[in-house]
Amino acid sequence: MTTSPGRPDLLGGPPPTKLILDPAAADALGAGEDPKAIAGRFPESSLAWATLAELALNAGEPVTAYAYARTGYHRGLDQLRRTGWRGHGPIPWSHEPNRGFLRALAALGRAAAAIGEDDEATRCRDFLVDSDPEAAAVLGLKTS
Repeated sequence: MTTSPGRPDLLGGPPPTKLILDPAAADALGAGEDPKAIAGRFPESSLAWATLAELALNAGEPVTAYAYARTGYHRGLDQLRRTGWRGHGPIPWSHEPNRGFLRALAALGRAAAAIGEDDEATRCRDFLVDSDPEAAAVLGLKTS
């Protein structure tokens, strides 16, 4: 549905939320620095916590991954709310700064599934799909 300039699309829902650049994404992780040191320097970075969670999952440490992912998820929620997000609406994977939050959310879902917290795993999967189905596909979460 198109709208007139200056008039909101009342039937289309909220506009996509786009976070600002994550400081850890700018240089540190790309330079191969230790993700724990990066999380210590940039505790607000969802990307740093998501990276730690993914590493813990890959190492077979789901409880540690759950803690890292939950931290990244909550840091991301804080950032989303500061950007104007009101609890629903698209969070596009195509916008690079959103990827730290989306990766943390996916890692939280995977870690929850690994420790048998099925309700949380389902909630995370649904939240990720609602945020952006592309993110769910890229991050390997089953959507059915």
